[in-house]
Amino acid sequence: MTTRALRPQPIAFENGVLVEGEMKDEIFRRSQFAVQCQLSCSPVFESHPMSSVTSPDATTPEPTWAVAHLFPSQGEWTENEFFALHSNRMIELVDGHLEVLPMPTWLHQLMVKFLVRAIEQATSGVGEALDAPLPIRLFEQHIREPDVMYFAPGSEPTDPRGYPTQVDLAMEVVSEGADARRRDYEDKRRDYAKAGIPEYWIVDPDAECITVLVLVDEVYQVHGEFSRGEIATGLRLSGLAVNVDDAMRLGDPQR
Repeated sequence: MTTRALRPQPIAFENGVLVEGEMKDEIFRRSQFAVQCQLSCSPVFESHPMSSVTSPDATTPEPTWAVAHLFPSQGEWTENEFFALHSNRMIELVDGHLEVLPMPTWLHQLMVKFLVRAIEQATSGVGEALDAPLPIRLFEQHIREPDVMYFAPGSEPTDPRGYPTQVDLAMEVVSEGADARRRDYEDKRRDYAKAGIPEYWIVDPDAECITVLVLVDEVYQVHGEFSRGEIATGLRLSGLAVNVDDAMRLGDPQR
């Protein structure tokens, strides 16, 4: 597999604009964040020429295409290029496209912490319960980062400095927005099933429910949809029982 090297190119910074010339590595590093934010849009690189000037409309500055063109176009990213990309945002690889995930909110992280603790209590420390960021190679050209993951003994990567490829239980806390809901309810349901993850929990703060899916003949079947006043359970971990009230109460204005 041929891999393009992601390296600084001869570009200079002048009056807030990147132009042809020499560039230091530090400028390149600081510019990566702007590029990664653009990567989540529809194919931006193919439809816009490289430009180093601002848009005629001063209120809508032109994206930094000079930096954007240092990276592969959407649909052309390889796994090696994905792992070489450094970011303070969570990014996933799907069929050569990068998906920039929403920044987690306070509630999102409280729920993630709550779920990790619930798994740890249910398993008494057997196996590992971890939370994102942790890239999981589901299958070729698909790298996802579940919010919460459980790895039974034997599922951990052989090299602790590497990345896992097998997950026994995945959980997603649904973020706000239509794209996030589609990703968790549809895209990841399809991808996690294809990867053979035995159980997938979707924890939805807006709907105040927890959907538990179990893998049957390579397709997820709904094991249960649990609302307030109910206890969410699955099949993979017999001791795992999540009180939906306790989880959703984390989003109450006063608690």
